[in-house]
Amino acid sequence: MPSEQDAVIVLKQATVRYNKASEKIDNVKEYVIKLAKRQLLFQEFIALRDVDLTVRHGESWGIIGRNGAGKSTMMKLICGILAPYKGTVSVQGRIAPMIELSAGFDSRLTAKENIMLNGAILGHSRSEMRENIQSILDFAELNDFSDIPIKNYSSGMYARLGFSIATFFKPDILILDEVMAVGDAAFKKKCNKRIDEMLDAQTTLLFVSHSGSSIRRMCQKALWLDHGNVVMQGESGEVYGEYEKMYS
Repeated sequence: MPSEQDAVIVLKQATVRYNKASEKIDNVKEYVIKLAKRQLLFQEFIALRDVDLTVRHGESWGIIGRNGAGKSTMMKLICGILAPYKGTVSVQGRIAPMIELSAGFDSRLTAKENIMLNGAILGHSRSEMRENIQSILDFAELNDFSDIPIKNYSSGMYARLGFSIATFFKPDILILDEVMAVGDAAFKKKCNKRIDEMLDAQTTLLFVSHSGSSIRRMCQKALWLDHGNVVMQGESGEVYGEYEKMYS
């Protein structure tokens, strides 16, 4: 296991457990009655099991695995959205997460209003956000749509707005979870350039993707998850190579 010197993210035996209903319930009334009578039965589901991970300042990590492997659960754990059932999670520095297209947005608000909302969530002042709102819109290429509710946006427009907000203020840790899978090629190229600039400036990156070329290009290291368990971690090329062998 890597040294914890200069570590910004440390997971030790991190485990996430969910309870899922073991019987089908057709309506809310039946659910409430069974819950009140303590007749509701649950099955334990371990989404992440005993994960050890040390990420040091400036490192770029690809998180890989098939659907349901626990990748998004681990990102939510690191972001503080989920608490570990067992083990510990330590994070040092300001995180800018893009783990779901709609995360942090209010669909009833306009792009401008959502920029202000996200700025507050990320800890920036109103004056700071007002000064930079135009630059954020310019990068997202959404000037013509800045005053309409974002519920009318496509998934690509959501991604452009979220990425522009998350990366504008150069966070200590950037988390990208599959959101780059949407959007046109020209904007992806622009996003990749910004990510490269952030990596050059020693931003720590956690990148969840099914794209082997993206993992190899952007990430020094990789962690492979399967059904919540760590299969392998190490140099990105080596780890993704073994992953490809398994599922080719």
